[in-house]
Amino acid sequence: MTALPLAKAIEIIDAAFAKGTELKLKPLGVSVLDAGAHLVAFQRQDGASFLRPQMSAGKAYGALAIGMGSRRVEAFAKERPHLVAGISDVSGGRVLPVVGGVLIRDKSGTVIGAVGISGDTSDNDEAAAIAGIEAAGFTADPG
Repeated sequence: MTALPLAKAIEIIDAAFAKGTELKLKPLGVSVLDAGAHLVAFQRQDGASFLRPQMSAGKAYGALAIGMGSRRVEAFAKERPHLVAGISDVSGGRVLPVVGGVLIRDKSGTVIGAVGISGDTSDNDEAAAIAGIEAAGFTADPG
């Protein structure tokens, strides 16, 4: 059994969408990746733009690749742009160093995946990701 089963990924997405509705956010795209950066689930709300799958996955991928939430990844990109550009290059451009990617930790603190959300402001994307992760019974680590 995987540490991040599909049923939990869907629970995260549903709760993130609920938070988006509560906050009256623009249409969101939500990617849930496992610890190996494999896509477990993606959904986008009606009206979300066509690049939401890539953008949301890029936020989650960056968090997993660097081992910290994308809030820290974005700060890293500003402090050490050459390093983040290099990481983006070796990842084939999959890293999107923008707030909205949040690590998922299990009860023991082990990283079991990440959620990336794109669609509204980065801070609102992150808030929806945190809500989704916590609603599924995991610990959110936004960095």
